[in-house]
Amino acid sequence: TNPMRALFYQPDCGISGDMHLAAMLELGVPLAHINEQLARLPLNGQFSIDAIPSEKQGISGTQVRVNASEQHHHRHHSHIAEMIRASGFAPGIEHRALDIFERIAAAEAKIHNVPVSDVHFHEVGAIDSIVDVIAAAIALEYLNVSQVFCSSIEVGSGFVDCAHGRFPVPAPATQELLNNIPLKYGGVTGESTTPTGAAILAASVTQFIAPNHFIPEKTGYAIGHKDFERPNVLRVVLGTVADHSKTTELAGKHFEIEPNIDDMAPEAFEPLLQNLFAQGAGDAWCTPIIMKKSRAATCISVLADAQHVEALADVILNQSTTIGLRILPFEKRVLPREILRVATTYGDVQVKQVIQPDGRKRWKSEHDDITRLAIASGESYQQVKQSVDYQIESFLRNSTDT
Repeated sequence: TNPMRALFYQPDCGISGDMHLAAMLELGVPLAHINEQLARLPLNGQFSIDAIPSEKQGISGTQVRVNASEQHHHRHHSHIAEMIRASGFAPGIEHRALDIFERIAAAEAKIHNVPVSDVHFHEVGAIDSIVDVIAAAIALEYLNVSQVFCSSIEVGSGFVDCAHGRFPVPAPATQELLNNIPLKYGGVTGESTTPTGAAILAASVTQFIAPNHFIPEKTGYAIGHKDFERPNVLRVVLGTVADHSKTTELAGKHFEIEPNIDDMAPEAFEPLLQNLFAQGAGDAWCTPIIMKKSRAATCISVLADAQHVEALADVILNQSTTIGLRILPFEKRVLPREILRVATTYGDVQVKQVIQPDGRKRWKSEHDDITRLAIASGESYQQVKQSVDYQIESFLRNSTDT
């Protein structure tokens, strides 16, 4: 299986927008690239980013501060979305940034019972928060990972002062953004996860679990601005995981692979079957079937052992028009067999001999050998088979008699 690039967030002391950016810089996203992209925003000279080496309780890393020169903090969601769309970002960056703000707007709309378009951002509408969100989109697009994992998020405890008054931690928007996501409460005193940090994770993480078979390559430590009972540090690891879009958990040894195909030219089945045999199929055949809406179709059946099943499934998905297939484990019962080579007047022939449950033996000459000998001798297939089988019979009788 191919390894996929992956990120693993470990917010054991929460996450904020500036900590996220610090972690991205630690993982190798150049600050120059972030600044160059942010320059597309119509915020000329209104902000700057400081990234400095820092440490908390013996853990060293990077601390980021976004300096903004503005006083007013109020922007509508629609205004921010327009600003992002007008900035000419690459589609991936634009999509991520809009998604993060869309989530924040949806959370605020629900809390205040207003339409999303009317949402007034307070803290998150400030330039430093806008920079944090868009920088996150730029950095994640730059890292180009396929999977993003995250362990439980520490949200903290105590109270937080919002634009709407004093609330228990987490702030209402943070709580709303993190629905259906595993959280930890009360590990530290104070607010450890901000709405911006929560929105970045909610929009970016593909699985809120610790990854299995994760191979870490680079670790980033982001240092927060607050002091808690434990180091206020966000750790994010860049590495690889196995590509599970292909691996099938295989219990057992024998498998039948079956796609139903209703949109492929009949001539395409022959090369497909040949390739399946070349890739190790035990057997393969086609069955005409009638699918829904009375469509005529073909079911391909391929027998495979555990070792070949994935490669054979790949052949079908790469070389046919199907977009999915069934992989069915099955049990099989096989008679004991032996392969013999018997010399005949035409040449050597391979013979497969099996023993039945009642103890009797039966045998069969190899079709390909008979064909080859018939061509070489210029005689018909039937003549050669009859003569060869007669000679095999005599050979086997003699060898049993002795």
